[in-house]
Amino acid sequence: MLAVVHVLGSMLMLFSIAYVMPVVTSLIYADGLLVDFVAASLICLCAGALLWAVTRRNKRELRSRDGFLLVSLAWVLMSAIATVPLLLAIPGLTFTDAFFETMSGLSTTGATVLVGLDGLPPSINLWRHALCWYGGMGIIVLVVAILPLLGVGGMQLYKAETPGPVKNEKLTPRITQTAKALWFIYFLITVACILSLKVAGMGWFDAVCHSFAAMALGGFSTHDASVGYFNSVPIEMVLIVFMLIAAMNFARHFIAWQQKSLRTYATDTEAKSMLAVIGLSALGIALYVWHAGVYPGFFTSLRHVAFNLVSIATDCGFVSENYALWPAFAPMWILMLSCYCANTGSTGGGIKMFRTLVLFRQAGRELMLLVHPQAVRPVKIAGQVVQNQIVFAVLAFVVLYFGTVVVLTFSLLASGLDFMSAFSAVIACINNAGPALGIVGPAENYQILTDFQTWVCSLAMLLGRLEIFSFLVLLTPSFWRK
Repeated sequence: MLAVVHVLGSMLMLFSIAYVMPVVTSLIYADGLLVDFVAASLICLCAGALLWAVTRRNKRELRSRDGFLLVSLAWVLMSAIATVPLLLAIPGLTFTDAFFETMSGLSTTGATVLVGLDGLPPSINLWRHALCWYGGMGIIVLVVAILPLLGVGGMQLYKAETPGPVKNEKLTPRITQTAKALWFIYFLITVACILSLKVAGMGWFDAVCHSFAAMALGGFSTHDASVGYFNSVPIEMVLIVFMLIAAMNFARHFIAWQQKSLRTYATDTEAKSMLAVIGLSALGIALYVWHAGVYPGFFTSLRHVAFNLVSIATDCGFVSENYALWPAFAPMWILMLSCYCANTGSTGGGIKMFRTLVLFRQAGRELMLLVHPQAVRPVKIAGQVVQNQIVFAVLAFVVLYFGTVVVLTFSLLASGLDFMSAFSAVIACINNAGPALGIVGPAENYQILTDFQTWVCSLAMLLGRLEIFSFLVLLTPSFWRK
């Protein structure tokens, strides 16, 4: 435990550097928050140094299970320490709401309890979006990338934090090189998104913030009306492209960059399945909404449906229209897509498309075995055999996923929330998608929730970001036995 706290101290000292971006922003815009951010950075640095100093004699190589504990503690503690500038700068903001906001950022959920985003100081708005961007690729992966001299087992941390069921694939011989490669591609695509949004008509500040949110699939915006504020087809098209890119496996992007070829995408069954599901859903829902008379023309319907559907299906959370007002089938279908469209190794949440494909293949195998009990038919994805241990892990994850949804939904129901709001809030938070339905719909935010309900949603966001296993394993007695 003390060895974990020692590494946690090092991580907090590293995290104090994250305040550089809002400090520079405060200097540029002279918004009066320079002292607040410098103070917050020093608090983070001193807290980390204290933890590091008192446990320096306990430094050792981390074991596999230490990685799970470190990841969970890191996400909670960094979310807590990141509240400091919000508490200093926003009068009347409670710690509960501030923690929800920072957890939403670092978990790339994009749900917010703040109103008046248009009038927030630029440094605060940038801080919210920077948290999304840091959390997108994963703070642990960042630590593994630039602090290999910590004496920490890099692979243990990488496997504990990296989303998805296939975590042993290495792009490079060393895990630190892998983490650096992923961050390089992440940074490169973010820059491309910033430039594209600028060309599409956004100002530089909005372009940076929305690019951070788009690449992290975080969904934060600098405006209460989100992307609807701009009412721009070019901006929506750019964001659609980059949200889809962010929802794909970043290892695939790295391979494409390395080979200087797009052919690797042609063999990506997971990405092709995601694009097919999203494309067909967008066309189908657009026809449905147009037929229902929500919009006067099909192409208007397609524009609004395509943007909002892609945003929620990829677990980003940008909004351009209040889709909760569409016929019930449409928003429910969109919310359902958020459960499984994002790819393994992306910045999205939910069950992931890989697990969904495994489930369908396994269901097909079971149906065939009913007819031919002696047949041997392995589960295959893209022509590759999926080992039974992965199939079993996927089944276990799905059981835990839906079990967690049920428990958290009933917790919100017991607190007095109506069913639609409770269920959709849990789905949106555990999928790290952001907007839900009911009183926490796309035209509203989570400020209306009680403190208890806010903490339940914060827990859902953490569980979703760490993919449930990494957190729930800490609750098992066997984890704490020596």
